[in-house]
Amino acid sequence: MSTNHAGSSADEYVLDTPRLRQFITEVQQIRRSSEDPVAIIRAIRPLFVELLADQSWLPERYQEPAPQSGMGSGIGTWLLYRTIDGSLAFSSLVVPPGAQTPVHDHLAWGLVGLYRGEQVEEIFSRRDDGTVDGRATLELSERRTLRPGDLYDLLPETDIHRIQTTSSVTSVSLHLLGVDNGCIWRHRFFPEEHRVVPFRSGYVNVACPE
Repeated sequence: MSTNHAGSSADEYVLDTPRLRQFITEVQQIRRSSEDPVAIIRAIRPLFVELLADQSWLPERYQEPAPQSGMGSGIGTWLLYRTIDGSLAFSSLVVPPGAQTPVHDHLAWGLVGLYRGEQVEEIFSRRDDGTVDGRATLELSERRTLRPGDLYDLLPETDIHRIQTTSSVTSVSLHLLGVDNGCIWRHRFFPEEHRVVPFRSGYVNVACPE
């Protein structure tokens, strides 16, 4: 791991390679040029497409299931990079065949791309106003199949989803988010029960600060 101080924040490269540093440097330049999440995502997309197409830079250890992870079913989030101030994180999400994530949100802008395997993503819309603690009414709004190279945007108003691996091999997706997504408290939903609870996914390889 390398920590590189720059200004008032620092970068934590859990995976420290020239390819990843190049990608993050270009992402940070884009972030400094705009405060509009939609514009930031649009500008980053071509860089993300190139990274997804390059099968040489991500070591196998960051593509392995995690039997002891807090998400269950061997699903694990491996941190690759984050800023110490929590404004950006890049990670790989590993989901074994047949497993699916909980329905969850992200509370930030982001880009997600499929690096290996195949997935089905189910996207939900929230129909209640959130004023009743622990209660949530969700409606399935879209279901789509994802194959390597596919990517999609996340925005706080449209970021509730669930992912299932449908291939015979473990799926690996790359998550670039404008928040330290493994360590913030967000929401896990139980659509059939109209219930929502606080949720922190954590990382397989890095502890969250307490």
